[in-house]
Amino acid sequence: MNTLLDTLRYFIIITLELTVLFLGISALVALILMYLPQDKIKTWMAGKGIVGNIFGAIIGSVTPFCACSTIPLTLGFLEAGIPFGAVMSFVISSPLLNPIIIGMMILLLGLKSAVLYFIIVFLAAIIFGIILEKTGGLKLVKKVRIKGEGHLNDEVPESFKDKLRFSFLKAWGDFKGVLLYLIIGVGLGAIIYG
Repeated sequence: MNTLLDTLRYFIIITLELTVLFLGISALVALILMYLPQDKIKTWMAGKGIVGNIFGAIIGSVTPFCACSTIPLTLGFLEAGIPFGAVMSFVISSPLLNPIIIGMMILLLGLKSAVLYFIIVFLAAIIFGIILEKTGGLKLVKKVRIKGEGHLNDEVPESFKDKLRFSFLKAWGDFKGVLLYLIIGVGLGAIIYG
């Protein structure tokens, strides 16, 4: 009976911690991105040589985007003439280094593991971005145009209060999309723990 209670306690505590972490980080990043114009991000990523790759990986690592937002942004970056390698560094780092993943890794695996993971993936994003550009990966990109979401500055409210509300609504929408997977993952972890 104690094992079952420990398992349930673990499940509830970790689920609540991850929920607060996910919503808090997502809302904070969404709020910050409302103050960064998309043109400025494009300028940073258009840097010459490895500088563009570094900024691509940095921007990818601070944006909590799923593929439905990353892909349209990628196409927008390519259409804007940003170097292919910088865009690929963004694409690689975006789903693997976002603040939510790093926050959850710190909570579940510890700071050392999260820092090591971040360093390895960040460097890999830069290196593979360079390799993909140098090997002519741009010529493999199809000409595609996507309508709809994917721009960082779409419908940004004016007042801080409205921006804050909007960022929490966006965070909640993203959270609903991963809630089932979070519950399954924490449930499996709780069973293993118990």
